[in-house]
Amino acid sequence: QVQLVESGGGLVQAGGSLRLSCAASGRTFSSYAMGWFRQAPGKEREFVAAISWSGRRTDYSDSVKGRFTISRDNAKNTVYLQMNSLKPEDTAVYYCAAPTFALSYSYNQADFGSWGQGTQVTVSS
Repeated sequence: QVQLVESGGGLVQAGGSLRLSCAASGRTFSSYAMGWFRQAPGKEREFVAAISWSGRRTDYSDSVKGRFTISRDNAKNTVYLQMNSLKPEDTAVYYCAAPTFALSYSYNQADFGSWGQGTQVTVSS
């Protein structure tokens, strides 16, 4: 099991930016892909972005593509989500997650076995 702690959420006006961080401990971070998911009020949790263990592959949901960037620093055991041009519909609790198996890549929630506690992002109009 890996422990994940998100930070960086907050309140921002539409058009603004935030950078979320997720610090990992407990496993060999550099062997695991990482993902960001979000859950808005009254909605199901959805995929936002994923990054491979090397950082060479990234994927995004259509709703954030071109505005959000996922990255990682394996020396710091940290994954980031840079969010630009934020919209009110980006308001949600954001979660980072690690897959159950090393050297696997997915953006299916069922494949992620470790989750952080979440960080709230609120975008005002």
